[in-house]
Amino acid sequence: MIIPYQQLDTDTLNNLIEYYVLREGTDYGDEEVSLGDKVQHVMQQLETGDIVIVFSELHQSINLMPKQQFAQLPAEAE
Repeated sequence: MIIPYQQLDTDTLNNLIEYYVLREGTDYGDEEVSLGDKVQHVMQQLETGDIVIVFSELHQSINLMPKQQFAQLPAEAE
């Protein structure tokens, strides 16, 4: 189930994005990118709909993932 980011409290959304960014450990090349810049980048992706917030009732967990990846999930995994 997709959770619209607009429905989350600002602090909750920021904490979720920070957790996602720290967990992902994305390589940004030779340049060091600050946590704030990474969070801002993810927020922009949420705003454009490239990334969605997904709640799994089956696993009782929340995650951020690319919208295309979510669309490919089997119905029971959502």
